[in-house]
Amino acid sequence: MLLDTASLYFRAYFGVPESVKAPDGTPVNAVRGLLDFIARLIQDHRPDDLVACMDADWRPDWRVRLIPSYKAHRVAEETERGPDAEEVPDTLAPQVPVIEDVLDALGIARVGVASYEADDVIGTFTARATGPVDIVTGDRDLYQLVDDERGVRVLYPLKGVGALQLTDEAWLRGKYGVDGSGYVDLALLRGDPSDGLPGVPGIGEKTAAKLLDAFGDLAGIMAAVDDPTSKLTPSQRKRLDESRAYVAVAPKVVRVADDVPLPEVDVALPREPRDPASLDALAEQWNLGGSLQRLVSTLHSREC
Repeated sequence: MLLDTASLYFRAYFGVPESVKAPDGTPVNAVRGLLDFIARLIQDHRPDDLVACMDADWRPDWRVRLIPSYKAHRVAEETERGPDAEEVPDTLAPQVPVIEDVLDALGIARVGVASYEADDVIGTFTARATGPVDIVTGDRDLYQLVDDERGVRVLYPLKGVGALQLTDEAWLRGKYGVDGSGYVDLALLRGDPSDGLPGVPGIGEKTAAKLLDAFGDLAGIMAAVDDPTSKLTPSQRKRLDESRAYVAVAPKVVRVADDVPLPEVDVALPREPRDPASLDALAEQWNLGGSLQRLVSTLHSREC
């Protein structure tokens, strides 16, 4: 099981009241919510291995060089965190180091790699996996990794993590008319304002799906632009032709990397905390209470 950790702690932050605080008054709603999420995921899905994948670089320079608008609207005004820091709610940012400390004390694998997003870490673990993989994320970009033959599916939270949309190839075909490998082409044609991806003007999700159905893939669509006998409409041909520069670089931006230099890490879920003393201190300092206790109990009670 691979967790898109930031996606989940953002959901926890907005789903758990800020009135949940540490003794010093610091909100810990994201911390406790994430711990509850992980406990529920382990309880319901019984993974043998689990990795909390992190954004070591939420807006990698190599993607920005290709498409300068990539996530540009999410950049906060220059702060002490630097000129290219992600805009994060003021009461969430201090909780992220706490989350990291708690995961480390528990012994749950936590992996982020410089110059890569969590999506890329997930993509590389998935590529290396020798068995089924469940990816837990609220980010549709990772639909591209769905692969029934390899047992790769996305669990997309609808409400908390108790109600998860199980995304496999049948679901993708029913929703978008493509399988996992075709989702990259659909996404880059459609564009994604939340990621600063412009897409091809005038080509929305339904039109992109129809073009992919007719011409197979992005290469087939662009070949059709140069074929005067193809059944593209004049406006589609014009818009695609004018978007060649974007179409040439967008696949590298949209496709998650599968060759990230991952560190050596033990991904097996622990049954006992790695550092009980540190965990006890964190629990007291941050008032982690029942959320941490439930996760520790869930880890301990898993079947051998």
